Amino acid sequence: MTNSDMNSGLPRQTGYVVPKFPSIRRRKLDILQVNLGYRCNQACTHCHVDAGPNRREEMTPSTIALVLEFVHAHNIRTLDLTGGAPELNRGFRYLVLAARSVGVNVIDRCNLTILEEPGQEDLAEFLARNRVSVTASLPCYTEVKVDYQRGKGVFEKSIRGLLELNALGFGLPGSNLELNLVYNPTGPYLAPAQAELEQAYRDELKRRFGIQFSRLLTILNMPIARFRHALERDAELGTYFELLVNAYSEANLERVMCRNLISIDWRGYVYDCDFNQMLGLPVGQAADPMHISDMLASSFDGEPITVADHCYGCTAGQGSSCGGALSA
Repeated sequence: MTNSDMNSGLPRQTGYVVPKFPSIRRRKLDILQVNLGYRCNQACTHCHVDAGPNRREEMTPSTIALVLEFVHAHNIRTLDLTGGAPELNRGFRYLVLAARSVGVNVIDRCNLTILEEPGQEDLAEFLARNRVSVTASLPCYTEVKVDYQRGKGVFEKSIRGLLELNALGFGLPGSNLELNLVYNPTGPYLAPAQAELEQAYRDELKRRFGIQFSRLLTILNMPIARFRHALERDAELGTYFELLVNAYSEANLERVMCRNLISIDWRGYVYDCDFNQMLGLPVGQAADPMHISDMLASSFDGEPITVADHCYGCTAGQGSSCGGALSA
């Protein structure tokens, strides 16, 4: 599949054709994002991997071993673990321990409610003991919006999770335990300015619950998977794409996450980013998906990155990446 094939625009009935996204190439690779499986204790409306309690896909121990080989072979500095709920993978703790033992920074994309799941009672202490950076989903500081997007009762559980993490030192001033929160819009619109929204989060969470955190990351909802289906259902897909294209900022191309990151799915196949992974778009515009076992000695520097319509979600407005806004 070629770049032009993937940028063929939206179906005619949406009333809007998406312009071809600019070509980009990778720089030095230093972040490896790994999806450990689609099983999750939640089923959020915006989830771009369609994760949920009934999913059973899970990375095997042999593939986890290959991930660690890849980390060593490519001198990866940051291992970014995601899912589903990555902690539900039986190899999660082994992978964390192995990566931390060689000085690799580990990020746990945590949904907070996992801390109350049976068998996870000591998870927060494990993360603290191994100095894992926690990036936690909290799409708003009010109960109504969080429960609307993520399910009834999620806000209350999330607050308890944040208090538990704070009690261990996560997110406190002077602490070496990082606790970042993630904001996602609840609908088809751009995120507010990250710095201003972060201050609002700080004020409200501190005032109401005494909660502190390191940073707020604003991430746009990508028009793929579950969120795309909702847009199609509500006849808003073309309008949302038009919003993203009109808000495109060329400056964000310099800082999009795929410049120094690659993504591995639960089977061990390699993609340019987590979103391309969910769309099945092979790394570097290859004809077929490449497995991590075949890329231990590969060089990624200067290689083309597979782009498509959804990439406008990373370059609109302040920009959006797994590390938050690009131009905040």
